[in-house]
Order: sequence, then structure tokens, then C-alpha cells
Amino acid sequence: MSEIVVVKCGGSTIAELSNDFFLSIKALQNAGKSPIIVHGGGPEINKMLTKLEIESEFINGLRKTTEDVLDTAEMVLCGKVNKRLVSKFQAVGLNSVGLSGCDGKLLKAEPLDKENLGFVGEAVNVNADLLEQMIENKIIPVIAPIGYGDDGERYNINADSAAGAVADGVGASELVFVTDVPGILDDGQLLEQVTISEVENMIENGTIYGGMIPKVTAAIKSLQGNIHAVMIINGKGSTLDQQGEIVGTKLTKGKVTTQV
Repeated sequence: MSEIVVVKCGGSTIAELSNDFFLSIKALQNAGKSPIIVHGGGPEINKMLTKLEIESEFINGLRKTTEDVLDTAEMVLCGKVNKRLVSKFQAVGLNSVGLSGCDGKLLKAEPLDKENLGFVGEAVNVNADLLEQMIENKIIPVIAPIGYGDDGERYNINADSAAGAVADGVGASELVFVTDVPGILDDGQLLEQVTISEVENMIENGTIYGGMIPKVTAAIKSLQGNIHAVMIINGKGSTLDQQGEIVGTKLTKGKVTTQV
């Protein structure tokens, strides 16, 4: 089977994804790689919750998910954001299918802390066979992070952790986080490769600051299991160089000689 690349699109970047981004995913497939898309949708969920006058709160960065919040999140993620992405992939000639983690028992979830967080889940199993069947038929799965539980409940899964679970479950060669920046910058220069320890040093000395901190923190958390490298790229432009390689910052576990 070809190399699998899991691409996580953050909810805050989806509306700003350029046509070049979608063409870059097409170029990846043309180069013999198999993309899988996992997406969030936080801003759209917030808008709908406000419109419906449903209260929600965050606890340690996770949205406390009551049944009303879960219904809203599922409606927005699976019904609006997912289908918008699928349509854009179709527009550039890519056959794609939108899924939630409940479809085909794709993402099995267990509650993280039902008493305090409600229906917030952690992905504990991925139906890799289903994804591999789609990939073999040149279909790009576009996954909304709503999982199913053995208890018959649905669970809202953090999109970053869902992407990590999918990447680990299918043995992906690469996990890519699509953001609104080209990668990690040092004095305006793009760093092509950094390690976890170097990132921690850059946070401490202020090279990495503000909204970039949660992005790199999520990337670090994904460096587990079979995932040995995570890319941070910009979704506003082209994400491939002339050789068809992904452009951005590669974050690795191992030793790199980057100067920071």
C-alpha cells in the first residue's frame, strides 16, 4: 500500500484554505501517496451554540459536552463543515467521502471524564480496514471527530487527538497539521526541522509565542506510537515544493542540530 499521510485541518483555518491547498492534496495523491483528512470546527460550533442559545464552557482546553452541545457539534461537524470540505475536494477532481467516527465504527471512543466533561471522548480504536479499503479505491476519507462508544453513546473527540489516533491506527508515514502560518519561524526564517526539546526551548526563550504555542503543543502530543514526525504547514497557499514534498516545519522526537 502507498504511504498514508494524515492531514488535520483545524476549525479556525478551514474557511481560509486556499484552492492551492486542495490542489496540493491532489498532487500528493498523484505522487502515489494516500491522504486522509481529519477536521475540527470549533468556531462554527461556537456560532451555532450562540445562535441556539446553548451554554458551553471549556475545562482544561476541552469543551464540556452536554447532550445539547453534542447534538450541535455533530450537526455542525458532520452536516456543515464535513460536507463543505468534501465539496471542495470534489471541485478539484478528488473523489472523497465524508464520514463521522460513528460511520462504519470508524472511531471507537471512551469517555475521558464523564462527570466533569460529559460526552467528551478519547479515541481508543480505529477501523483501519475501512480506511484502507477507501484508499485502495483512490477515495479520500474526510473525517469528522465524533466517535461511538460501546455504551451506545456518541462522543465529541478533540480533532488533534483524533488525527493522531487515525495516523497511528493506519500506520501513517506522516501527520500534518494545517494552520494559518507556514511553520515555525526564527527571526522570520522558516525552520525546516526541529525536535521536541528545541521547541520547548523556543517556547521558553520567546521564539515561539502566542497562538503558535497551542499548535506546537498539539503536534508534540501527536508524536507517539508509530508517528515519528509531524509537519506544521500553512493552508493558505501551496503546501508542496517542486519535488512534491510537503513544505513546512517537521517536528521530530530525535536529535537535530537546529540553532535556536
